[in-house]
Amino acid sequence: MPRILLLGGAGKIALHLTPLLLARGSSYQLTSVIRNPDQTDTIKAAAKGQPGTCNVLVRSLDEVTSEEQAKGIIEEAGAEWVVWSAGAGGKGGASRTYAIDRDACNHFIQASASLPNVNTFLLISYIGSRRRRAPWWTESDWAGARSANEGPLKDYHAAKLAADECLTAVARKRGSGFRGIVLRPGTLTDEEEGKVALGKTKASGGVARRDVARVAVDLLENAETGAWLDLLQGDEQEVGEAVKRVVKESVDCIEGEDVEAIVQRWT
Repeated sequence: MPRILLLGGAGKIALHLTPLLLARGSSYQLTSVIRNPDQTDTIKAAAKGQPGTCNVLVRSLDEVTSEEQAKGIIEEAGAEWVVWSAGAGGKGGASRTYAIDRDACNHFIQASASLPNVNTFLLISYIGSRRRRAPWWTESDWAGARSANEGPLKDYHAAKLAADECLTAVARKRGSGFRGIVLRPGTLTDEEEGKVALGKTKASGGVARRDVARVAVDLLENAETGAWLDLLQGDEQEVGEAVKRVVKESVDCIEGEDVEAIVQRWT
């Protein structure tokens, strides 16, 4: 009977996640966190007709400035799974990007790992969030990623990378029984759902928001351990098949990063 805390509940991916999670059965209990009470009807509409239970919690992530505050929200929801689908969305400049995408996210990560009832944290990041070239990328791939990360995405990259690494480090410190899953999509689109490329993909490309949500739900249900997993639209596999493959093969796109340094940096 998973109890799920969905952070950033009014976002586009979260609005796909909501019915997909609740459709899994009456035992699913979802708490969707939104900033604006005017968004409540939107969440209720997304949940309508599904067997699971949906509650709405109005809290501003801008105001979560400590691990204790994050812990209070998690405990209020009674969560076992925490899903981060929030972000500044480019609003409020660099300071707000760091405040939400890095600081608030890391407070929720640390709080989740400190609570024995929480066994999963799934973080939606982006495909370019890394320090080193992925071994399966070409030099041209890496040059393109670096150009974006050092240019228009500089602050976003720094904030998301910090969160990805924090989750990786605290999950390893917590040990077995806690899954730190980092789902890393390419450029988000509003296209119809389709087949996907999951795991060691190309460095760039698009993927439908609905497919990001579909993969996230399948990972929550089937992943045995945490991992970094890159995601693009593809013509290779249906979502269920792709998730089954990466789980079976223990694919982890953190390959190529200095994991020991990550752990030392965050623990």
